[in-house]
Amino acid sequence: MATNLKIKNKSKPFKRHSDLRELVNLIDEIGELERVDGADWNLEMGALTELIHHARPNPPAILFQRIPGFPKGFRVLSGAANSSQRLAITLGFPVPKTPMDVVRAYRNRMKVHTPLPPENVDEGPILQNIDRDDDVDVLKFPVPFLHEQDGGRYIGTDDLVIMHDPEDDWVNVGTYRSMVHDRRTVGLWMSPGKQGRQIREKYFRQGKPCPVLISCGHDPLLSLGAGNELRFGLSEFSWAGGHRGLPVQTIRSERYGLPMPAHSEIVLEGAMYPDDTKAEGPFGEFTGYYASEVSDEPVVRIERVYYRDDPILTMASPMQPPSDFSFSKCVMKSGMIWDEIEHAGLNGVQGVWCHEAGSARLFNVVSIRQAYAGHARQAGLLVLSCQSGNYLGRYVVVVDEDVDPTNTFEVLWAMSTRSNPAEDIEVLHRTWSGPLDPMLRPGERLNSRAIIDACRPFEWRDDFPPVARASDGLREAMREKYRTILSQFDA
Repeated sequence: MATNLKIKNKSKPFKRHSDLRELVNLIDEIGELERVDGADWNLEMGALTELIHHARPNPPAILFQRIPGFPKGFRVLSGAANSSQRLAITLGFPVPKTPMDVVRAYRNRMKVHTPLPPENVDEGPILQNIDRDDDVDVLKFPVPFLHEQDGGRYIGTDDLVIMHDPEDDWVNVGTYRSMVHDRRTVGLWMSPGKQGRQIREKYFRQGKPCPVLISCGHDPLLSLGAGNELRFGLSEFSWAGGHRGLPVQTIRSERYGLPMPAHSEIVLEGAMYPDDTKAEGPFGEFTGYYASEVSDEPVVRIERVYYRDDPILTMASPMQPPSDFSFSKCVMKSGMIWDEIEHAGLNGVQGVWCHEAGSARLFNVVSIRQAYAGHARQAGLLVLSCQSGNYLGRYVVVVDEDVDPTNTFEVLWAMSTRSNPAEDIEVLHRTWSGPLDPMLRPGERLNSRAIIDACRPFEWRDDFPPVARASDGLREAMREKYRTILSQFDA
């Protein structure tokens, strides 16, 4: 049982799950699942998610059930991987004590990670029900209306948008928001420069429709790949298979032969056509704003809906951070940046953390052990330019190894005492951003970035004033001598 591993064997991974339903049971066993009965799809799910995630650290996953107006078994799940323990379960990591344990586990995994291509199978739970053509009605599911100023109900927030590149012959899986227009039509918003948008434009340039699958309920391991920047040409299915140690099972869809996860809960199949657009948005996004203007976006004309008995719709509710996915985004983004900057040749990295207050993209901190003059600037430039750190960034702070990059107070202390604004802030111009950046005016696509070198100046670091702090030996002796008194202050 996963609970036994948690209590008795803190060095071993959690029990491996085969699909979303097994994962929900494992989350329940460790006490991190909140079941909510009777919440309405219209605003209540979004507002409750906000209240729960803003109430305290480490909020639970939320399973909305017995939703008014829908069959008893239809459910909506929020925040499946949004804690250290739930992420560790999802990725098969040892039980963590801190978020940085998960980041380090990811970095260690990537040293040996080998992508494992998906396995095509003929049968799977996703084929339990199939609605075709005129029988299609995406509103048969409890699609939430999340925020009061949203332009509509969004069936795709924690989704997988599955597309085949017609020129480079590979399958891309991304997470892009999908708004319901009517029972057989959904919108699909893709930020400029994203891989899915590049693939769609290849079809349109050829004057062809662009086939697409949208999985709206699935193992969050797939979402972790789809929601982050993997290198162009690496399928997220193969990335996930490499982490699981088993190939992702996929089934060819009826209309276009695209691979859909055999254990997904709900999958929509259709196509986008050149010049077939409808107004999309607004939508409250992960930066905490309604940042992108209403725009005409390609629609997907749904021809098939595949779904399991008593399906679970997975939901992400972007909002002013923290949200029901921002923590998991921070952990994954931190691990991916760490992996990429070390592969680029940077040594001495002690930790990377992308802060939730920065929406996992706008305020990122890297801790290094300085080895040479210019080391800190190199670290900052690499974080800004690596695959996982180059989109929609704002600030990168570089700190010494004695500063915990996850601790906002320590980071601000280092910025305040170890940086000289005239010398230690570098600004880069004309960098990749997008409509979700609240600081961009409509139509703008580029922003600027700042690197803040908050390390002791390398040239005179040995003469830098010492920190007024008890030595490690003295602190440990006091912990041992006054264990009873200090235990009441432990977190």
